Amino acid sequence: MALRALVGVKRVIDYAVKVRVKPDKTGVVTDGVKHSMNPFCEIAVEEAVRLKEKKIVSEVIVVSCGPQQCQETIRTALAMGADRGIHVDIPAKDAESLGPFQVSKIFAALAKKESVNLVLLGKQAIDDDCNQTGQMTAALLDWPQGTFASEVKVEGEKLTVLREIDGGLETISLKLPAVVTADLRLNEPRYATLPNIMKAKKKKIESVKPADLGVDITSRIRILSVEDPPQRQAGVKVETVEDLVSKLKERGRI
Repeated sequence: MALRALVGVKRVIDYAVKVRVKPDKTGVVTDGVKHSMNPFCEIAVEEAVRLKEKKIVSEVIVVSCGPQQCQETIRTALAMGADRGIHVDIPAKDAESLGPFQVSKIFAALAKKESVNLVLLGKQAIDDDCNQTGQMTAALLDWPQGTFASEVKVEGEKLTVLREIDGGLETISLKLPAVVTADLRLNEPRYATLPNIMKAKKKKIESVKPADLGVDITSRIRILSVEDPPQRQAGVKVETVEDLVSKLKERGRI
């Protein structure tokens, strides 16, 4: 059975950028800041493309939710080997309050509309670290889920997922259609070559609004304040155990 895969790709502040809080503490500075595809989403795209190269997946559709700049992220995924993209156009102001629940509703609606039988997502995004979208999408679709995947095997209509859990590794068997979220060790994403980057420019990106999918993206969460974490104090070296005990007593630790 040839699968059709839907892959979520999120545009986030690049992992190498030092994040700065806005002076009014309503969020973080994004203007003029380098953005890139969420690293876990890159892994999900790579896995979908590998499954396509093995003739297991017939089409890879990538989706990104947010302002116009999200099309750059979609183009990156297309250059990696995805077939076409869907941009869920959400103004920057509204995108700031977009949470996992709203995104999950969009993915679930698109999975039904596109008649896909595999949804591949990154296990979490490096900006909010929520780790909820995959689980919520599976719940909304009433599909089985394989989260924190470090290995994925497809055998007919069954999916075997090796999961990374606190106690080690867990192997589960899922019946398709299913939702899978990619962990760090699932694969190493490829770099897009120049010829593929040029080809990606000709690939189709469809633009839709949440309302076109019948999805309400109104958020029930309000951000009160965003603040920098407290600065870590310098450590103190001591020569002996007695000095250590003395220092701990001074600070009221013992």
